Amino acid sequence: MRPVALSLILALLAGCTAGPLIDTRYNARSQDSRVQYVVLHYTSEDLQGSLRQLTQGSVSSHYLIDAKPATIYRLVGEERRAWHAGDSQWHGRTWLNASSIGIELVNPGYLDTPNGRLWYPYPPEQIDALIVLLKEIVKRHGLGPQAIIGHSDIAPQRKVDPGPQFPWKRLAEAGLVVWPDARRVAELQARYAARLPGVAWFQEQLVRNGYALERHGVLDDKTRRVIAAFQMKYRPARFDGEPDAETAALLATLNGTG
Repeated sequence: MRPVALSLILALLAGCTAGPLIDTRYNARSQDSRVQYVVLHYTSEDLQGSLRQLTQGSVSSHYLIDAKPATIYRLVGEERRAWHAGDSQWHGRTWLNASSIGIELVNPGYLDTPNGRLWYPYPPEQIDALIVLLKEIVKRHGLGPQAIIGHSDIAPQRKVDPGPQFPWKRLAEAGLVVWPDARRVAELQARYAARLPGVAWFQEQLVRNGYALERHGVLDDKTRRVIAAFQMKYRPARFDGEPDAETAALLATLNGTG
């Protein structure tokens, strides 16, 4: 074979290996991060059990945060999809694995006892580490304060994590989530105590807040579970799923409909 022909063949083969030449001089204005939400979970396991479940099982998360010492483990790159959300919906967006970052916190969750359910608290240093991580994530992906949500928000019919002991207000104080103004809540609570809105109103307000729920005006089990998920987040002292005046005031304050 002639040297020139051989050189040409080698050059063609090298080009096939390298792939096509792509011109990257232009950049579209209309784009954003694939990440729209950050979903918080507890593991219901200790560290070793959590690592085993999240690295060897059928579920995964982008990050795992241990309690003591507060250590952050990255298990999945943020550019890749982790399997943490499952059947989920928030503000009409479904199956949130593709559009979210999952963060698991090592926490036993709860223990059922003869005296009722015992929920485990989160050590302050674990939440400190979470806040640092969240600030980096929201900056990296250009997320707003409505983007950080719990597993119980996106799947209230089957999930309760991160649970009533999770300190959402601490995240609000760090500027990471929206929190209802206490004075406005008190004003509206007095109004709603005199005349409580109907179930359809609660369903409409919960949907506005982001939850997936039918607006049929019936206080069924699904509606109660969604109300309980909302209460667990904003009024963790009592999350019985009952549509009361304080819950109405919290919803109206957050949604700006009071």
